[in-house]
Amino acid sequence: MTRERLYLFDTTLRDGQQTQGVQFSTPEKIQIAQALDALGIDHIEGGWPGANPTDSAFFDEAPKTRATMTAFGMTKRNGISAENDDVLAAVMNANTPAVCLVGKTHDFHVETALGITLAENIENITRSFAHVTAQGREAIFDAEHFFDGYKSNPAYALEAIKAAYDAGARWIALCDTNGGTLPADVGRIVGDVIAAGIPGDHLGIHTHNDTENAVACSLAAVDAGARQIQGTLNGLGERCGNANLTALIPILLLKEPYASRFVTGVDRDALLLLTRVSRMLDEILNRVPQKQAAFVGSSAFAHKAGLHASAILKDPTTYEHVDPATVGNARIIPMSNQAGQSNLRRRLAEAGLDVATKDPALVRILERIKDREAQGYSYDTAQASFELLARDELMQMPDFFEVKRYRVTVERRKNKRDQMVSLSEAVVVVKVDGEKKLSVSESMDATGCDRGPVNALAKALAKDLGIYTEIINDMHLVDFKVRITQGGTEAVTRVIIDSEDGQGRRWSTVGVSANIIDASFEALLDAIRWKLIRDVKK
Repeated sequence: MTRERLYLFDTTLRDGQQTQGVQFSTPEKIQIAQALDALGIDHIEGGWPGANPTDSAFFDEAPKTRATMTAFGMTKRNGISAENDDVLAAVMNANTPAVCLVGKTHDFHVETALGITLAENIENITRSFAHVTAQGREAIFDAEHFFDGYKSNPAYALEAIKAAYDAGARWIALCDTNGGTLPADVGRIVGDVIAAGIPGDHLGIHTHNDTENAVACSLAAVDAGARQIQGTLNGLGERCGNANLTALIPILLLKEPYASRFVTGVDRDALLLLTRVSRMLDEILNRVPQKQAAFVGSSAFAHKAGLHASAILKDPTTYEHVDPATVGNARIIPMSNQAGQSNLRRRLAEAGLDVATKDPALVRILERIKDREAQGYSYDTAQASFELLARDELMQMPDFFEVKRYRVTVERRKNKRDQMVSLSEAVVVVKVDGEKKLSVSESMDATGCDRGPVNALAKALAKDLGIYTEIINDMHLVDFKVRITQGGTEAVTRVIIDSEDGQGRRWSTVGVSANIIDASFEALLDAIRWKLIRDVKK
């Protein structure tokens, strides 16, 4: 059976940049574009040249890609020819092989938002796409508000997209701009469009996630005959986001009937990059990856219940719909006070700890976990701290260094500009290889900003660990979470630190204390010790 080609259009760099709080720099856009190209995306929409300096600079410096680089803009303005519209000219001057223009297809928006007649809008669409195609560019029409427009005035919505198609547009992307259309209606309307004369292999789908149905609506459009899907990495986008390509791509490659019916530019080898690319984007945005994200989330293949873990040991398919390795992710058996010995043995094995089934240490480890979680610790999300606890109980914890004492001071003072600022200073004394070492560091960074007492502690501790200093040089904190586990004057603070190193490894550690600095320091020590266990040559 010959599989049909399905095309993937990424708009992370344009529509994704409309996410509240998201603003890419030009180097970041280049990095993301290269990652998308490595995945096998067919079209990369780089932004709107002329709309802002960053987008214009990106097209000046855009990397060479196998994917078709696409500039975004809008159809020509009323009363101006396509050749003389300076906004459209800026898009064309980006010299991309493809151009995507957005235009109105909902009569309400034409008359209310644009303030022009329905006929004038059709003329603007026709002239714009005739201009684009005359210059040999691949033309794509983002039919804005198409589904709402079709429900309001189907004849006009169809007339608008036919105008673009007849003028040479290669793709007509039907946009659910407000994100309120449900999958059944998307499927029905796409079918109507095909029946009206626009072939499915010229139709795309562009959905928003305002009802949590963007992925389902995209699939409904494909089921009805559309052959291009527009979306973003991690579902970035205005309001609730766009269709999430990090969910759609593995569905298309791994799930039936799509895996048998279609082929995309993303192959099974490239699919192994998916989790890494997803987390790279979050790292660029300086935000915590969504743990529950389908396929790529750190909890997507986490099995906490003892019953589940026991079954996973026998056959992973009992509780996993796909092999996590196929999308570059990994299985996790979290440890908590709900854990049984099945969880424990599996987690110990993953940490490289070989423990016999009847080893009495298993019971001691479980009891210690339950006791410490009663104190406020959480090993559910702090896998590295769990491993260190288990190693300690199994007498397999190396003695890398000993912290003899530490001190942190916080000073509030005026700077030379007569502004009140805070400055933290940390002193750490450690004993490494029989030698005491004292290190001092402050929290001020190179730009003169105060990074706080935990930052000062981390810098002081890492400054001189003797023979281990070079090993931890590529290690850095990527997230810091604080939770108060008890209220009132007897409050206990739990700190969870996520760390990452130059090899791309990410691990979590936990510390608990009535003092937030002490809890942070405990989690920091665990993070360093876990790293040393992995990298110190035996």
